[in-house]
Amino acid sequence: MEAGGEEFAIGVVISAKTTLGEEFEGQIVSFDRPTNLLVIQEGVGRAERGERRNVRVLKANYIQEFSVVGKFDDPLDPAGCVLDLAAIHAREEAAIRQAEIEAERIGVGVTPEAQRLFDALSKTLPVHWDKTEIVVMKEVRVCSPYLPENVSGGTSAANERVKKVLDFERKRLHVRVPGQL
Repeated sequence: MEAGGEEFAIGVVISAKTTLGEEFEGQIVSFDRPTNLLVIQEGVGRAERGERRNVRVLKANYIQEFSVVGKFDDPLDPAGCVLDLAAIHAREEAAIRQAEIEAERIGVGVTPEAQRLFDALSKTLPVHWDKTEIVVMKEVRVCSPYLPENVSGGTSAANERVKKVLDFERKRLHVRVPGQL
């Protein structure tokens, strides 16, 4: 669909039907002519101030038909925008903490095979990396090449449990033992 004139002007509210048959109504927040991308905020007029709204980003040529319903104030006017900075900072902190947790689960200087074993062990036991060694239950260590014979430390019960789980996971992952064909 060709975008022409004022139809896709910022602030215009349209009722649209996509080429997939989906129908929606929303206010145009932005239109980028070179990429033919529209940013549309749904629920304008119905929603209370500060209420969350859906935002769609779609190519204008995916709009099969549309009609102009009306025009509201500029949706990007800072006076009309409500930002909960405390909530934004809390989400940022949570995302950073989650990224740090995920980064700690990645072994540095270890083989993909060792990482797969770590990931498999982590599903049933608490584990973390200490350089290239896998530390299980804060007491049992598994050294390269990550075979049951390379398990040390901890109580004998913990040590045996880690050996059994490691052996099972190696078989399950079909990890070759060095020196075997």
